[in-house]
Amino acid sequence: MARKQGSHSDITGPKLRKAARRLIAQHGFAAVSMRQIAAEVGVQAGALYNYTPDKQSLLFDLMREHMDELLTAWDVEEKGGSALERLERFTRFHIRFNLPRADEVFIAYMELRNLSPENFAEIEKLRRQYEAGLEDILRAGEAEGVFAFTDLRIATMALIAMLTGLNTWYRENGRLSVAEIETIYWDLVRKSVAV
Repeated sequence: MARKQGSHSDITGPKLRKAARRLIAQHGFAAVSMRQIAAEVGVQAGALYNYTPDKQSLLFDLMREHMDELLTAWDVEEKGGSALERLERFTRFHIRFNLPRADEVFIAYMELRNLSPENFAEIEKLRRQYEAGLEDILRAGEAEGVFAFTDLRIATMALIAMLTGLNTWYRENGRLSVAEIETIYWDLVRKSVAV
């Protein structure tokens, strides 16, 4: 079937990703069909294959896009200072970056099981790159004598899980501002690794 009149690749591609993100976050990857995504975008199901080879590739692309944006944003953050200052920056960065991306975060964590082994390995490599930044901070804090933990890897994963878990309960119109939440979470993070 010919392209729908008024359809443009620079419009349809982003609409496809946005619809897929919302539907997968709401219903789960396994429950969402390409037909549902197409209906949401307003195109025939076959037209989606002009933008993605298959549903697995679409999931992988959504996760990779999220991780690429996360790593790019973290790369430009200030990295100097004491380990304590760096940990505070990481904490606040993680919250500020991820709170407005609840669907992306949900998919990045809950849909890993639906990736093919090759795609999983690539996303896992990107995740490890981000986690390594926090590990470096914790290792530096241990060397400075300001952080203590039993296991570096577990401490890293526990802190990221705590920070990411914020997306499950935070509501934009709730009683606390993002700045207040950052401060509360920073206090929790700091105390969890303090000597």
